[in-house]
Amino acid sequence: MKLRVGFEMHYEFPQPTPMIMVLGTHFTRASDIIVPDHLTTNPAVPITPYRDGFGNWCSRIVAPAGPMRLAADGVVRDSGEPDPVFASAGQHAVEDLPADTLVYLLGSRYCETDRLSEIAWKLFEGTPPGWPRVQAICDFVHRHIAFGYEHARATMTAWEVFNEGKGVCRDYAHLAITFCRCMNIPARYCTGYLSDIGTPLPWAAGDFAGWFEAYIGGRWHMFDPRNNVPRIGRVLIAQGRDASDVPITQTFGPNMLISFKVWTDEAAS
Repeated sequence: MKLRVGFEMHYEFPQPTPMIMVLGTHFTRASDIIVPDHLTTNPAVPITPYRDGFGNWCSRIVAPAGPMRLAADGVVRDSGEPDPVFASAGQHAVEDLPADTLVYLLGSRYCETDRLSEIAWKLFEGTPPGWPRVQAICDFVHRHIAFGYEHARATMTAWEVFNEGKGVCRDYAHLAITFCRCMNIPARYCTGYLSDIGTPLPWAAGDFAGWFEAYIGGRWHMFDPRNNVPRIGRVLIAQGRDASDVPITQTFGPNMLISFKVWTDEAAS
């Protein structure tokens, strides 16, 4: 299967404004890229790429005063299969975890392990460790949160999501990540493209998606508490401790987002 992935964002800036963008297919999918989804700007400005501390490719620009269009349009090869399930993946003792996973056991900006640890152990102590425990966490989060774009809030944390019981995909991911970390399972936030292939019509307007990965069974495995069923056409863009590490765009000055469009569609062969 071939997936057409991309976005178009229109901004208005009252003054020249620096921006950082974490956009484009993740390097782990490099061998699947048929047409690169390179970032383009209109008006054209210099783009400086760099790799952040989590290995994500990022771009820096200074947007001039006035309107600015950011866009990309690429094609990625995909298996066309639903997200894989590895039900036998076991949980590691903390002392046996690789050193580079340990940061994903700690609390972070949106994932307050100190506030939710006691609750997590009460909820999940009796679940089998490993994949079944992570899935039990996803099942709980999926049931506990009512989805709605009207509930989106840039400052929403896992603690607040747990207490309010409402949010968007990143909030589902943050709460599940926090519960995993409380249960000594490394978990990291992921953002990317997610198609609606294989789901009932009518499809909602396209958007970037948030999910997470847990380190069990000797490797990172994908989980999606928002949808909580294997999906087709998932393309990673970036990973971090939580959403604060991988904002799609970060602006350093006043601005207005005029319009926003994202697509993840099956492309013609």
